[in-house]
Amino acid sequence: MLLTTAESSLDPAVASDLASLNLLENLFDPMLRYDYLARPLKLQENTLAAMPGVEDGGRSYLFRIRPGIFFTPDPAFKGVKREVTAQDYVYSLKRLYDPGLKSPWLFLFEGKIAGDAALKPGQFSYDSAIDGLRALDRYTLRIGLTAPDPNFLFYLAMPATGVVAREVIEAYPGQSGNHPVGSGPFMVGEWRHSDKIVLLANPGFRSTVFHAGPDVAPEDRALAAALEGRRLPLVERVDVRIVEEYQSRVLGFLKGQFDYLEQVPESLTDMVLAGGALRPELAAKGIALSRFPVLQTYYMWMNMDDPLLGGYGKDKLALRRAIALSYNGTEDVALLKKGLALPAQSPLPPNVLGYDAAYRGPTRYDPALARALLDRYGYRAQADGFRALPGGKPLTLVMHTEASAAGRLRDELWRRSLAAVGLRVVFKSDKKGEIIKASRLGQVQMFETNWIADFPDGENFFQLLYGPNSGRANYARFKLPAYDRLYEQARLLPDSPRRRALYHDMAQLIHAYAPWVLLTHPVSADLRQPWLKNYKRHPVEFTAWRYLDVAPRQH
Repeated sequence: MLLTTAESSLDPAVASDLASLNLLENLFDPMLRYDYLARPLKLQENTLAAMPGVEDGGRSYLFRIRPGIFFTPDPAFKGVKREVTAQDYVYSLKRLYDPGLKSPWLFLFEGKIAGDAALKPGQFSYDSAIDGLRALDRYTLRIGLTAPDPNFLFYLAMPATGVVAREVIEAYPGQSGNHPVGSGPFMVGEWRHSDKIVLLANPGFRSTVFHAGPDVAPEDRALAAALEGRRLPLVERVDVRIVEEYQSRVLGFLKGQFDYLEQVPESLTDMVLAGGALRPELAAKGIALSRFPVLQTYYMWMNMDDPLLGGYGKDKLALRRAIALSYNGTEDVALLKKGLALPAQSPLPPNVLGYDAAYRGPTRYDPALARALLDRYGYRAQADGFRALPGGKPLTLVMHTEASAAGRLRDELWRRSLAAVGLRVVFKSDKKGEIIKASRLGQVQMFETNWIADFPDGENFFQLLYGPNSGRANYARFKLPAYDRLYEQARLLPDSPRRRALYHDMAQLIHAYAPWVLLTHPVSADLRQPWLKNYKRHPVEFTAWRYLDVAPRQH
């Protein structure tokens, strides 16, 4: 297997990068998981004896932990076989509030669990009793909410809520991310940071037998039959390599070094595709191609606190709208994405709850309108053809960018697009991790990034512009009371016509104030080797490693 970026930490409460999340979901156990083959998506019990009971109109949940689940051995347990208990989940969820960890996942729970104000910075203690987070006995956990949250159970299927043992965390202060001790299907066998990770099947993993539910799509029935009744995980070992360079990934796959390759880089699609189909010589080898609509949105955000282009005055709105109108989406999809993308009309990608296929945003590629807008609000063209700020001071945009071949292609698209309306832009190159850190501190003016669904609901995308999330997931630092009010109403509702109407109004505000330029939703070109069995890409979970098997290779 391969990961496209280096892992940062194997601590569920801390890690948010894609590589780490891939590993975490195989090492640690949240209470719930997704049914592998159910479509539409469906949650199922993981460490629970049954799905949780819901009480008090959706304000209270009762979870019964399955007895006989054990953490993998570690010296912190002093030779004792350590069982997972309800109190371990209480501790693990409290870790998200620990101010010393600065968990990027706190926004999912903060203010939602009854009594969690007692965990605020300045008074945080793991020993504080919280009304809404209590272990009633060794195997029973009750979680009480301040208000119903239709997405609450989705949060409990995320790697961030995987269970950890307090003894382990305290045995390695500040280093628990380098000592992953979970109860999941795999454990770490070998680990060379940013290079290679070997996962071994957990010999103490509880008996987990695959049974297909009733919601299997017709095209997956053969796969369901092949898995039915088999104990998971199926393989004894997973070798994971970190391969950041695009060409090395594709060439490695073609040489048989990797079992599958997800999201062939756009710049290299010609190596594997011809006329939109798999190259005949690859098909002759038994390699299979599938197209997968990723629950992902690409967008370019602009810092609303930036003195040059931030703010809510008409002149700043005009500048950001002109930037959005300059974006040539057709060229992006056709030339950079090689046709493997859909133009984004709203933050929501297809197949996310709340997505409206009929919605069309009012912002279009229209450089003439962008130029007229800039003229009207005083951004006058100078002798060199580039515009100045109202009042005559120089205007130069600064866009952060990743140092890669794909990044340079995107830079050139933005340079041409902005120059066509008279806007000068310079690019500041850095590693994405460093850009994100600076973004959270408000030190980045503009950056093109993307968001992949943590759970398959529109709230997960619209929260990216919720005011209180500024400095966290809200990189644009967008703070608009009208938007926040709509968001707060919508997050209390299940998917419904009323919520979709609120989403429509929120999308309109995004277009009006332009903290984002909406770009694309990718369609992933995925390849798999002929010997790989049971592979089915899941829309939300990151890996299918526990279900995979390999047939003997033919030489």
